[in-house]
Amino acid sequence: MDWNEMMKLPDTENALVLRTDFLNDMAWESICSEIQKPVGEFQAYVALVSDPVFSGMNPKGILEISGKSQKRFFLFVVDPTTISHPEHPVLVIDLLNEPGRTFRVIPSEMWGVENNLSILNMDFAEFADNTDPDGIFRGFSTS
Repeated sequence: MDWNEMMKLPDTENALVLRTDFLNDMAWESICSEIQKPVGEFQAYVALVSDPVFSGMNPKGILEISGKSQKRFFLFVVDPTTISHPEHPVLVIDLLNEPGRTFRVIPSEMWGVENNLSILNMDFAEFADNTDPDGIFRGFSTS
């Protein structure tokens, strides 16, 4: 098997959560639990990918291996910042409108990002343009 084939992202019905930091298994498991925890009647529909072949991969590299998927419009990445930051903000990468554009989202708000981007109900920019000054989406302001 060649390297490019090994680096291929899996085809899934659900949005991908790609692990690129493998230094803390307990943090990964905790973040996965946070991501999958329902918020009221809502939840994020995700496929968790924990394969060391993706260790240390940056957004540019992820964009290169993501290819032009007809059904994958974005993906989530659990990287060193996600692991080390107290709120565990997951990186979101646009694969459709502005490939490579990113923002971060706290796990308890991933359901809204996933649900709306998966069915093209909202654009990536609607979330990316509503992050806090630190680049993290914590939900839409109710004021």
